[in-house]
Amino acid sequence: MTLIVVTGGGGFIGSHVAEHYAKQKENEVIIIDNLSRAKLLHKDDKNAMYNWNYLHQYKNIEFFQNDIRDFNFLKNLFNKIEIDAIIHTAGQTAVTTSVTDPKEDFENNLIGTYNILEAVRISKSNPAIVFCSTNKVFGDNVNNCNIEEKETRYVFTSEYKNGISEKFSTDLCEHTPYGASKFCADVYAQEYGHIYGLKTGVFRMSCIYGTRQFGFEDQGWVAHFVISAILNKKINIYGDGKQVRDLLYVSDLIDANDKFIKNSQKLKHDVFCMGGGKENTLSLLELISILKNKLDKKINIEFFDWRPSDQKVYISDISKAKQKLNWNPKINPQEGIEKLINWTKKNKKIF
Repeated sequence: MTLIVVTGGGGFIGSHVAEHYAKQKENEVIIIDNLSRAKLLHKDDKNAMYNWNYLHQYKNIEFFQNDIRDFNFLKNLFNKIEIDAIIHTAGQTAVTTSVTDPKEDFENNLIGTYNILEAVRISKSNPAIVFCSTNKVFGDNVNNCNIEEKETRYVFTSEYKNGISEKFSTDLCEHTPYGASKFCADVYAQEYGHIYGLKTGVFRMSCIYGTRQFGFEDQGWVAHFVISAILNKKINIYGDGKQVRDLLYVSDLIDANDKFIKNSQKLKHDVFCMGGGKENTLSLLELISILKNKLDKKINIEFFDWRPSDQKVYISDISKAKQKLNWNPKINPQEGIEKLINWTKKNKKIF
């Protein structure tokens, strides 16, 4: 029997991770979540419990409504059980929220991550640990890369034609509080691998999207655009809409996580830029165009000024993940968006 712990299992990525492992009957899954999504996003989020409730169909999932900032809870739990893997998805996820409430952001992202690492260090287990980091650790340095403006998008010039790699500078740049808290946690995860021998995989994620994602302006833009378009709600675009991101469907992320976990004894600890890569990119305007065609309707959009430190182009260089994990994204944006559209239409009543 394999025991998998998922922090933030009531959220979008965490719930997909938990379901993936729960479907394999030989696994036992533990979910830890304080169910604070609505509070952290300062939203009246009626769907905050959706994924938590959805997962109760699986009998091999054990649920703990607890906070990863509670070190004693983690220490006591980890000392009772023999853990094979931890996928750490819990945290404060919105840049704008980190600006208005930096203390909550700091405590969730840094102290929570430290608690997990330290509780593992003093436990009887030596699980593989996947930490969900972010491309925001590269901060405003990404905006110093040379870009060209095309009709519907910005593009990197030849120097960064494959995207941003793990070697790209994280120093001397604006990170936002969110970027700073995740970067500190990112470095701690690395150091616990180097110093204490923990098997840590740091995944600096770009745009992850998929079903059961309740996107807002602040977080989950692909799902937010899809849901808003289907429900005939106005979409606000900050800047000119030519901003580009690489998209990775959630099942492809889980595949990469799983490959790290299964090879962690050999890999030990490492950092991976994780996204769809240069083959799976979209601008905001291009997504609007796709939705217009797929839904056969006009999309109501309004433009506003640029947000501070918004990266005009971010594309993950996934060469290292391809090589070391023997991994490739399988679902392209057209297919992934179709899945999200179908799921949203089928579940319109929950929005």
